[in-house]
Amino acid sequence: MNKDMNIKSSYWIWYPGDWEVWLHEQISIRRQSRGVIYPAYWRLDRHYSSVIFTYTYELDQPEEVSITADGRFAFFLDGKDNYRSNNHRLLLPAGKHEISVTVYNDVSAPALYIEGEHVNTNGNWRVSCFDKRWYPVGSWEEAFNVSSKPPSQYRLATKTQQPVSVEKTVDGWFVDFGKETFGYLQLNGLSVRSNLTIYYGESREEAEDREHCVLLDKIDIEGLQDESYVLPEPRAFRFVQLVPELKDFQVESISMYYEYLPVEYRGSFRSSNQRLNDIWETSQYTFHLNTREFFFDGIKRDRWVWSGDAYQSFLMNYYSFFDRDVVKRTLIALRGKDPVVVHMNTILDYSLYWFSGIYDYYLYTDDVDFVQSQYERMVSLMDFCLGRRNGEGMMEGIEEDWVFVDWADIDNLGEVSTVQLLLCRSLETMALVAELVGDQKQILKYRKLADELKAKIMNIFWDENQGGLVHNRHEGILSDKVTKYPNIFALMFGYLDKEQTESVKQNVMLNPSVQGIKTPYMRFYELAALCEVGEHDFVLAEMLNYWGGMLDLGATSFWEEYDPKQKGREHFGMYGMPYGKSLCHAWGASPLYLVGKYFLGVRPLSAGYETFVVEPHLGGLEWIQGTVPMGTGDVEIYMDKEKIRVRATHGQGVLRLNDKDAPIPSDGSWLEVSVPRESS
Repeated sequence: MNKDMNIKSSYWIWYPGDWEVWLHEQISIRRQSRGVIYPAYWRLDRHYSSVIFTYTYELDQPEEVSITADGRFAFFLDGKDNYRSNNHRLLLPAGKHEISVTVYNDVSAPALYIEGEHVNTNGNWRVSCFDKRWYPVGSWEEAFNVSSKPPSQYRLATKTQQPVSVEKTVDGWFVDFGKETFGYLQLNGLSVRSNLTIYYGESREEAEDREHCVLLDKIDIEGLQDESYVLPEPRAFRFVQLVPELKDFQVESISMYYEYLPVEYRGSFRSSNQRLNDIWETSQYTFHLNTREFFFDGIKRDRWVWSGDAYQSFLMNYYSFFDRDVVKRTLIALRGKDPVVVHMNTILDYSLYWFSGIYDYYLYTDDVDFVQSQYERMVSLMDFCLGRRNGEGMMEGIEEDWVFVDWADIDNLGEVSTVQLLLCRSLETMALVAELVGDQKQILKYRKLADELKAKIMNIFWDENQGGLVHNRHEGILSDKVTKYPNIFALMFGYLDKEQTESVKQNVMLNPSVQGIKTPYMRFYELAALCEVGEHDFVLAEMLNYWGGMLDLGATSFWEEYDPKQKGREHFGMYGMPYGKSLCHAWGASPLYLVGKYFLGVRPLSAGYETFVVEPHLGGLEWIQGTVPMGTGDVEIYMDKEKIRVRATHGQGVLRLNDKDAPIPSDGSWLEVSVPRESS
């Protein structure tokens, strides 16, 4: 029999990426605004409705197998013996034979499950969409390994949550669940038929505002005592207002089913500063709420998968949950199918973040197989991006492109320096991945393009007098405005020499006259760049003030944007809507990454943390301690001004100390020692 035949090793298989693309389509149409559907405004790709799976086996004796399909199927043995059934058992003859199974499903992704003693659906099968090209199958072995639970029935987990208070109002009830949450509202012990309107709010003000709250439900209740009614759609909220049409309508109690993705909280952090501890814990909760079928931007308004938001989520995930599957699902869903006709989420810079997301996944996990499976799509997306360059070899927004960069009052016309930096980094990423897959010709091509572009960027946009990179060039006219955005990425990518680095640090990053950044989205990069140049004390103060400022206002999850100058209801408004701002936004969880990488100081030096560095910084704190996940292992760190302890259960690590508050030699020299490794 075949060497790769494993007993009882069956799991569901599908055309690679199709289940993720199908799931993304379902997610992208769930957004609502006051009861009206609000689908994503970019192309939603679909799965192939008809695919064919194939596998060659060799058996010493006949074997009975069961066949289950997510869809309608036809079974062929050596091109004949056609069986058609949705759940069938058949006897495979001994010898060497080729199995072919076609599956059709126009509603969800066609999938196949075959189970026998030796013949099973697994990673050894191949699949085609009848285009004469065959690929390794897609799968999620840990989740879909039972025939009775096909991929189309995938659901997140739920558990009951109780409110912290229920107020009886003049015409209904007002409920507080104590913190931001997401799930299905449940009404228990109903009596009297009545129309019922439910107003949801991330803030009390929103739930009380019946005319302007973003989410509401209008339902018709016909209930008897002791009956329960669960709302059909999950919502994001902390506060809920219920208003029945009839005054004698009664409800005994109100609860909810909290919906969530089960993840392991592998990262941890504590310090001498309780405010920072609260920030870290709130960041972790914020991030978990947005870690779902995919990484969402926010759980109330959009519930969409945005590439820029997702890229930061990937990095935060590596320092908290280290969940590989949600990263892969999100990368696949974002990329979608060929041909590429518009930028990811219609945003030019969001296409470029996707490339770095692929390479970072490889760096943190060493999952070469996944990277190789995406290479063809990486090449076609990069071809599209390179085709959008102007005569100078630079990308600029054309036709329907949206050049985002950040929510700020900035001019993004023409050649935006930040975009060129992201393109350069993407080309470097393409060269690295081409090397992984052995595409020698493309390695040289991408390296050459990256080197040429980097030289152009520094030659055109560097302003010696102002000591930094200017923002853009439009119609041949170079702007004289220095913004933080390009300088942040130049620092993080290592594109500046020592003198330029110091100049950017003093003249741009720490210069109060340079336009400030208001969103946690770009503060993620701003504070990371400052840590790269040793400004940990400054970064700590910024985290305590910025994220701490939201906590002072009663935030139980972190927001899409925070401006300390705003007052009262001003904090909730955005996009011309009084409650348009997301009060639970994935990019608001930036401290997970900042603390893990720059204060606990852990980062991989080679793929999958086979080698890594621990370079902790107190940043003015008395002590810090925490755990950072490293693939199958983890590293624990404790540090105060007198001692440091590091324990790792994976890879070969190096401890570096160069912090002014660290217990280092009296001459102030660097200290570098090997990290002791223990078994996990």
